[in-house]
Amino acid sequence: MAIQKLSELAKTIRSKNAGVNKITFDIIFRERETYEHVKTSRVLTRESVASLYRIPSARISDFVEYDPGFAIKFTIIRHRPSGCAGDGDIFGAQQYAPLLDIDVPG
Repeated sequence: MAIQKLSELAKTIRSKNAGVNKITFDIIFRERETYEHVKTSRVLTRESVASLYRIPSARISDFVEYDPGFAIKFTIIRHRPSGCAGDGDIFGAQQYAPLLDIDVPG
């Protein structure tokens, strides 16, 4: 299997507010085989997400590989609260874009 983009493998990649101080991310797969492949590839870890978003890993409050739902989920503590001056994404719904182009080896 050749290298594929995460966006080609996942059914859903999304972000949204988790209260006013956090943004949560969901990467959900259609079938267990693809989920397990991405999970074992280790392209998505607390450390890789921190690097991708250029934040300290301490800002990632949760990182979960949720086997029953074929999902990888993580939550980032916002730099500033939702809706405050300087907040560029009040709903946290536009923060998933960097995940789309992650290369997943075959």
